[in-house]
Parts: sequence; structure tokens; C-alpha cells
Amino acid sequence: MALKHACHDEVIDPYAGIDELGIGVSASLLRTPHLQLMRLVLKAGATLREHRVPGEITVQCLRGEVDVSTPERECSLEAGQLVVVPGGEPHAVTARSDCLLLLTVVHCGA
Repeated sequence: MALKHACHDEVIDPYAGIDELGIGVSASLLRTPHLQLMRLVLKAGATLREHRVPGEITVQCLRGEVDVSTPERECSLEAGQLVVVPGGEPHAVTARSDCLLLLTVVHCGA
């Protein structure tokens, strides 16, 4: 079954389906030929092992605290902060507390 993604000009609420305790599920919110938005819910201590994404990405922390590490540096994000990771750069993500992230991926060749 295909995921339901938002359409152009449709309002997207990254908090929809997330309760006051931050409990919810990760989901792809929007996918176009050029762009993808994803909501990522991580429990404290959860790690996304080092990986690469072809396109540039932003990782925005909406709730909680998270560490984003690349070979060049490690940055800690709190609610409201974001970081840009260049396309193809290896990176890992570790939740320091229960967190809610908004990921934006710019698709290569778009």
C-alpha cells in the first residue's frame, strides 16, 4: 500500500499524530521529484548508524535533544535548531532524549 503524502499547497503539520508526551511514529510527510519531508521520532539513546544521502539534507529538532555527527564535526541540537548536511556526506544521528525531528531531503539531479 502506498504512503499518503501531502500534495502541493497542502498544509503539513509535523506534529499531527504526536501526543503531548511526544509519542508517535516516524512518517514521510511529502515527496516530490525534488524534495522529501520526513518526521522522525526517536526514543532517548536511539541511533541511526552512519549513512549517506545523495542530496543535501536539513535535520531540524522539533522536540528533545539530538546529536548529529559527521566526519568533520558533531553538533548537538535542541528544539528549534537545525543543521544542514551536504549531499553524500556520511552522518549519524543519536537521540539524547526522546525527540521529534523534521528531515528535509533535496533529491539529486532534481
